[in-house]
Amino acid sequence: MIRRLFCFIALTAISFSSIAADTGWLEESNRNAQILLDITAKYGPEGATSLGIEGHDKEVFDVKPRFSERQEADLEAAVTRLEALRAGATDARVRQDLDILVKAARDQRTSLQLNRKYLLPFFDLPQAIYSGFQNLLDSRVAKDRQKDAVVRLRRYVGRESGYEPVTVLARQRYEEAATNPALLGPWVVEAEQYLDNQDRYLEGIETLLKESGLKGWQADMKTLRKQVDEYGKWARATVIPHARKTSQLPAELYANNLKQFGVEADPRELIDRAMANYGQTRSEIETVAKTIADQRGWKIDSYRDVIRKLKTERIPNDKLLEVYYARLETIEGIVRRENIVTLPNRKAVIRLGTEAESTASPAPHIDPPRLIGNTGEPAEFVLPTRNPNAKPGAEMDDFNYDAIAWTLTAHEARPGHELQFAAMMERGVSTARVVYAFNSANVEGWALYAEALMKEYLPPEGQLGALQMRMMRQARAFLDPMLNLGLMEPEAAQRFLMDEVMLSEPMAKQEVDRYTFNAPGQATSYYYGYSKLDALRTKVELLLRDKFSEKPYHDFLIGQGLLPFDLLEKAVMEEFIPGVK
Repeated sequence: MIRRLFCFIALTAISFSSIAADTGWLEESNRNAQILLDITAKYGPEGATSLGIEGHDKEVFDVKPRFSERQEADLEAAVTRLEALRAGATDARVRQDLDILVKAARDQRTSLQLNRKYLLPFFDLPQAIYSGFQNLLDSRVAKDRQKDAVVRLRRYVGRESGYEPVTVLARQRYEEAATNPALLGPWVVEAEQYLDNQDRYLEGIETLLKESGLKGWQADMKTLRKQVDEYGKWARATVIPHARKTSQLPAELYANNLKQFGVEADPRELIDRAMANYGQTRSEIETVAKTIADQRGWKIDSYRDVIRKLKTERIPNDKLLEVYYARLETIEGIVRRENIVTLPNRKAVIRLGTEAESTASPAPHIDPPRLIGNTGEPAEFVLPTRNPNAKPGAEMDDFNYDAIAWTLTAHEARPGHELQFAAMMERGVSTARVVYAFNSANVEGWALYAEALMKEYLPPEGQLGALQMRMMRQARAFLDPMLNLGLMEPEAAQRFLMDEVMLSEPMAKQEVDRYTFNAPGQATSYYYGYSKLDALRTKVELLLRDKFSEKPYHDFLIGQGLLPFDLLEKAVMEEFIPGVK
C-alpha cells in the first residue's frame, strides 16, 4: 500500500538529476508536466512539499470560496495549453507524455465535478492539517526548509494577514453547499471516526513540532487545538444529524473512483472473476496448510486453524524490525540468485509507524520520499503495530508473526513498492509517467505480482502467508464493489474478513473503512492490476518461449515508470519483444 498523501493532490512526482544519455526529450516532457504541477502547488501546497517542490512550504491548502470551480477552470486551461504543445511536439515520447498529461487533467476535472455534484464538502480536516506537518517535518527534508512549518501553522490558524482559520473556511464551504438538499453528507460512521480522531492528529502535530527543535509555535498550537475543538463541536451538532445512514455511493461516483484507481472493469464482472479466483486460492491454501500441520505434528489441517496457530508465534514489537530486516536480506539473496530483477543500489528502510501515522494508515504501507530533487533519500516501509480506530482492547495480530513477514516484505519493500520507487529514481523516468500516469492498479498490481514472484522460493509458512494475502486481495475485489452497489452491509463484510480471510478485528475494520469511505474502489486495484500483469507475462512467454528471461523483462517493466496497462503492453510488444535476441 502507498501511504495516502495530501487529499488534494496526485500521489507522486519525480524529477531526476542523474539521467542517462538521451535527456533532451525528458527535459522537454518535464517542462510540460510543470503546467500540472503548478496547479497542484496552488491548491495543495502541502502536497508540493511532499514531492520536493520548493517555494511552497509556508503555504496552506485552498478551501476559499469556489475552490473547486477555480481548480476545474485551471485544469481546463491547462488542457488547452498541453494540446497546443502536443501539436508542435516532434518526439514520439514527448507526445505520449502529453497525452498522459491531458488525460490526467481531464480526469482530475471530472472527479472534482462529480464530487461537487453529489457530495457535501466534509473531509477529515485534522488529518489534512497533520499531513501538512508530516510532509514538511519528515526527517528526510532539509532542516532549512522545516523552519517554514512555524509559518504554515500560523496560516492554518489565521494569525497572518490575508489568512482565515482553515477550520472556519471548511465550515463555511460545508454550510454554503448544505443549502442544496440534493447533496449527500458523509456516512455517519465516517464522520464520527473523523471527529473521534481529532486529538490523535493534534498530538501527532505537537509531537512533530517538539521533535523538530523549532521555536515559536506553542501559542499557535494552543490556538489550533481550540479551533479544532470548536470545529468538532460544530460538526457533531450540524454534520452528524444529517450524515447518511448508508455507506453506498452514487453509482456514477463509484464508477469514476474505479477509473481513477486504474480499474477498467464493470464492478459486477469484477465480483464474478474475483470470487472464482478466491475459491481457487482457498483450495491452494488448504493444501499448504496441511503440509505445515503434517511437518509440525499438529492434529489440524484447516487453513483457518493453521493461521490461528501460527499467529500464536508472536514477534514482540521490539523485535519486529530485526525479523523484517532478516526477511529482506534473505529475499534480496533469492532475487539475485534467481535473476528476478535488478536490485537498487540504495538500502531499503523499514520502520514502525507512529500513533498518528497508524490512525491515518493502519495497514503496512510505503511512505515515499521527496521525489523531486531526491539526492538518495529512501522510501520507507512503515509497519503499524495497532489500529487506533478499532475497538478498545482489540489486538491487531496480522503482521507480527513470522509466516506473514515474508510476503509483506516482498510487497512493501523488495521486489515490490520500495524497489519501484528506488529503481525509478536511480534510472530516471519522466514526471508524466510517474505522477500523471500513476494509478493504484499499476502500483499495487506490481506489488502483488512481486509477492507471486517470490512465493515459490519461500518456506511453506511463507507460502501460506502469501496465499492468505492473495485471498485478502481477491476478497477486496468483490467486497468493495458489493458494499458500494448495496449488495452487502459493512458488518457482514467485516465478519467475512475475520472468519474466512482470518484477519483480526482491527485489520478487518481498516479494510471496511477503506472500502466505504477512506478510498472506495481502491481495494479492487490490487487484484485487477495483478491480473493484468500476470496476463501480460503469459502473452510474452508464449511469444518468446525459451528466449524469455525474467530479469530483463522485469527491468523493462520497471523502466517504463507507472504506465497504464494499455501503454505498458504497447511498449512491451513494440520495444521489448523485438529487442530480445
